Amino acid sequence: MKILDHGSLTLVEAWGGDEQIVEAARMSTGKGFLGWGPKACSKCVGEQHDPNCGVKWMSSGALISPCTCRRPLGCDCGATGIVLGDEKLLRYLWTHKHTSPFEQVGATFEVEAPIFVFREWHRHRTQSYNEMSARYTSLPDKNYLPERCRCNPTLSENRQAQGHRKLPGTLTEVEVDAWLDDLERVYKHAQTIYDRGLDMGIPKELARLPVPVARYSRMRASANLLNWLRFLRLRTSPEAQWEIRQYAEGLQSLLAERFPRTLELFAEGGL
Repeated sequence: MKILDHGSLTLVEAWGGDEQIVEAARMSTGKGFLGWGPKACSKCVGEQHDPNCGVKWMSSGALISPCTCRRPLGCDCGATGIVLGDEKLLRYLWTHKHTSPFEQVGATFEVEAPIFVFREWHRHRTQSYNEMSARYTSLPDKNYLPERCRCNPTLSENRQAQGHRKLPGTLTEVEVDAWLDDLERVYKHAQTIYDRGLDMGIPKELARLPVPVARYSRMRASANLLNWLRFLRLRTSPEAQWEIRQYAEGLQSLLAERFPRTLELFAEGGL
């Protein structure tokens, strides 16, 4: 998945799934995973339940629209015509903050991002990281260059992230383009010094000194699902820096492919 101008995000490996979360929660009962619903209530089928009555459920177990049929008294379906499967337990775990089963599954991602994004990312100390080291290999000549619209100050609740002198939206295109041109020249000059040091035989761990925090690096990050969700809660927030939000939103979409029911619950809120 392409992120920013030169970045990427790849799911390397995922272990477990929504089913394994349910199995972990049932360690005391030994029932394991019994299956997803929803399915027709056995007491209603052939009696008063019309399969076209309009009842709709989300995969996580949330009722979208109720059944309009009349139910027999004492029916187990709760007057919906539908019996839920293990999505009911998954929702219970989530809404009541029984989080340990969500630690039984997880994923590893390979990330290519600017170094300043990694500096924010690494504050999540519940993940395991391995980043390429410029002590042993030369960093590729790829630097993040923001788009013009990203450079203009915007109204934000995070006042520390705003510029100093200009009011939001008051920078001209000429001013922004001039600054971006200066930035590109700095990148090129830094690369020239970097390459010269390598060619001279300066140790890689010192030759890298002029490399800016906008330089792209690569890492692998692993975590259990609970800690990925905690990462997403913070880094998809409007208060998070825009660049790391792009990675967080991409990561959320990749996790949703492997853990669709849990990510549906996460999208509803909580944690």
